[in-house]
Amino acid sequence: MVQILEFEREIFALENQIHELVSMSHMYDSVGDITHEIGKLHKKVRHMKHDVYAKLNGWQKTQVARHPDRPHTLDYIGYIFTDFIELHGDRHGGYGPSVVGGLGKFGDQSVMIIGHQKGRETQEKIHRNFGMSQPAGYRKALRLMKLAQKFRIPIINLIDTPGAYPGIDAEEKGQSEAIATNLFQMIDIDVPIIVTVIGEGGSGGALAIGVGNRVLMFEHSVYSVISPEGCASILWGDKDKVVQAAEALQLTAPSLLKLGVIDEIIREPLGGAHRHHKRTAILLKKALRKNLHDLSRLSPDELVHQRHEKFRKLGEVGFEVGA
Repeated sequence: MVQILEFEREIFALENQIHELVSMSHMYDSVGDITHEIGKLHKKVRHMKHDVYAKLNGWQKTQVARHPDRPHTLDYIGYIFTDFIELHGDRHGGYGPSVVGGLGKFGDQSVMIIGHQKGRETQEKIHRNFGMSQPAGYRKALRLMKLAQKFRIPIINLIDTPGAYPGIDAEEKGQSEAIATNLFQMIDIDVPIIVTVIGEGGSGGALAIGVGNRVLMFEHSVYSVISPEGCASILWGDKDKVVQAAEALQLTAPSLLKLGVIDEIIREPLGGAHRHHKRTAILLKKALRKNLHDLSRLSPDELVHQRHEKFRKLGEVGFEVGA
């Protein structure tokens, strides 16, 4: 069943009206030619989608980013890459199914693809822990990135997680250490790393695979240190203040581009990625190709230096000293 977000209700109502008119025109000759009327309604839907999606606030974008029909890492792998071979395990006894990764072909070039996988059906969601990884997932991701470095293969990371798994067992297995180790070691990997936020980018769980030469973000994705619900509970003691929290977090792509947290916004098809998987994958493929081409011109030392400088500048604040 399609999940309809609150701000999409009028759009879906109009689309259902179009479907009914099309069905009637096929079933009953007495209806006559209503092609012109159907065309006018299609045009109205397009304008409505444009108006609605152009004015989404931070909380509404969060809902779009979490949409259950939004494409996940394995969907993009199927559309964009060929000859994908998934690699398993962290070599410390862990499996980490919330993070998938492996070797594949991007055109004629070998690449390492790593990303969060939330799952689609109930059983898969439970198996993938809803995209919230245990330490084994992040250790596996780092192992694969080190493997890519050894064989001089570019790395493409896809972020889509509410955050690292917050359970006691995850902390006992070294959750914070695993994330910190990834950050510390990723910064010095001397092959190109392109990161794309494809859905949710939540806190350390996202950052654990988020240290890249280029950080891209889909138009209706979100990227923040905490969820709007968590922020609302901490700042106001009221989970219902998610709209205010989302605005305060500045978690949308335009805000993050302005702040220098991301480098590029990838536009989504009208109505969001959850409506057009294949078209969205084509847009991601174009962005990856362009950025990979640009980064391939840099030497290993230049790649590391560029990454260091990029993340050092995050959060910089300039002060003017008076006479």
